[in-house]
Amino acid sequence: MAAIGIRNLSKSFDGFQALSKFSLDVQQGEFLTLLGPSGCGKTTLLKIISGFLEPSTGSISIGGEDITRVPPENRDTALCFQSYALFPHLNVLQNLEFGLKQKRVSRDQRDARVSEVAAKLGLETQLSKLPNQLSGGQQQRVSLGRALVMRPSVILFDEPLSNLDAKLRDQVRVEIRRIQQDYSLTAIYVTHDQSEALAMSDRIVVLNDGKIVQVDTPEQLYAQPKTRFVADFIGGANLITGRVCSQTKENLTSVETLMGQIQTSHRINKSSENVELCWRPERAQIGKGPYCGTIVHRAFQGQFTDLILEENDMIFRIQTNNDRFRVGEVITFSILPDDVVVLEADG
Repeated sequence: MAAIGIRNLSKSFDGFQALSKFSLDVQQGEFLTLLGPSGCGKTTLLKIISGFLEPSTGSISIGGEDITRVPPENRDTALCFQSYALFPHLNVLQNLEFGLKQKRVSRDQRDARVSEVAAKLGLETQLSKLPNQLSGGQQQRVSLGRALVMRPSVILFDEPLSNLDAKLRDQVRVEIRRIQQDYSLTAIYVTHDQSEALAMSDRIVVLNDGKIVQVDTPEQLYAQPKTRFVADFIGGANLITGRVCSQTKENLTSVETLMGQIQTSHRINKSSENVELCWRPERAQIGKGPYCGTIVHRAFQGQFTDLILEENDMIFRIQTNNDRFRVGEVITFSILPDDVVVLEADG
């Protein structure tokens, strides 16, 4: 049985369709990320699961129990907010045990749970401090701890790292993932940051205009995007259209493009069909090859160098760990057929 079952969920606001016929199962202990641009329906879905919004149509179950109309306080969920939402007049200890007091959990159990979570999150020395005496990372840990002490079966994250600087985001996301695994929590995580989604998730749900575009593991989503939207949203992607010109016995399809003929190992049914191809910047093999381009911009990124190339009025991107290339140079490269993905039309 799935930990969370969502069936034909829709939500509209004054004629605006925020979610449309959304259906999904989330497995027990899974870390699932909702990924998409602003306004795609991520936070709306999270608020419906947590009970702060009612759906227009559809249903939600947790552990097989229909909780569609159950108020938030009676759901076995906990929500970590983007803004931390800590009580400024309460110290860390009081913030951590607030929900337990509301649930009338006994003093012994409260102390045991708070001590356990504080140790997990490294907050033992911060318990007497007020929120304004903490760093952003420490406040985020308190927000997470306040959810964990409730021991929910489902924990929900609404862009919890967006207020942190880049280095601290990396540290806290590792902590969130470790704690989720330690407690075997079912987690739904909302973000518009694709690097967060790729780094943390068991599966990613890509949303656009209130609908699911693709659901897959991070690896599959990156290597085999189904549509132009997914390819462009998840990591860097070079996108090019062309017309099928031949198919070989070796199961290779040749596509005529402005770059020249590109071969893909993905079969295409109809000859002379217009198709859209995708290849990732790091998959280009620089050196001998049928393709070339003039470097119009370079950006050193530490572990790799980003090269922006121009050829036949096309702009495309290559990543290399060789930093010797300079603007104005012409480079040649090749792309393996297995690295060229044929995209479906965006629905």
